[in-house]
Amino acid sequence: MAGVSKGAAGEVLAARFLREKGYEIRAGNYTSRFGEIDLIAVKAPYLVFVEVKTRSEDGLYAPAEAVTAAKQQRIIKTAMLYLQQHPCALQPRFDVVEITTRRGKPMEAAEIDHLQGAFEAGDLYAAF
Repeated sequence: MAGVSKGAAGEVLAARFLREKGYEIRAGNYTSRFGEIDLIAVKAPYLVFVEVKTRSEDGLYAPAEAVTAAKQQRIIKTAMLYLQQHPCALQPRFDVVEITTRRGKPMEAAEIDHLQGAFEAGDLYAAF
């Protein structure tokens, strides 16, 4: 599949994986002035904000290592804005889906790891 970015391919694979696990995908690539959330999904009792990280199997680092503290803060701020615009009684949760793709085949997953509750909002709730 020429022209498919690793990130876009990973998001498609992650959405498919989550649907197979019973999640309903509410939004993809939700953007605010603070940043972007790759996927927003629901599986009661949670509203899940998902960061997708994709690497090929010859990568040097685990995909989740790219979700730095600064990246987490941008995701949390974007999630808070989403919740202000789309009030919801579900419990927010922040997950990371790690996609490791086959070398040279961005649409073929070698491994998918779903890290539920990968990070928490902590005191950032107070900012809103």
